[in-house]
Amino acid sequence: MQCEPEHGCITCGDEAVELRVLKIDEARGLALCESAEGARETVETALVLPVSLGDRLLVHAGTAIARLEEDAA
Repeated sequence: MQCEPEHGCITCGDEAVELRVLKIDEARGLALCESAEGARETVETALVLPVSLGDRLLVHAGTAIARLEEDAA
């Protein structure tokens, strides 16, 4: 994968993105997630288990590092 400084780098950038869980593969510890822009990626979920459909995760370098709480209405 190539580093793109204007968008952040998957390997060395200090940036995480919010993704929503669409599908869970519990056996492999993965989730298919989608960004607000519609981009999809597979994410490793071991650090934030348990994960449920619809959860909002903070993801860095393909690994979920936190689960985001829903805003109170």
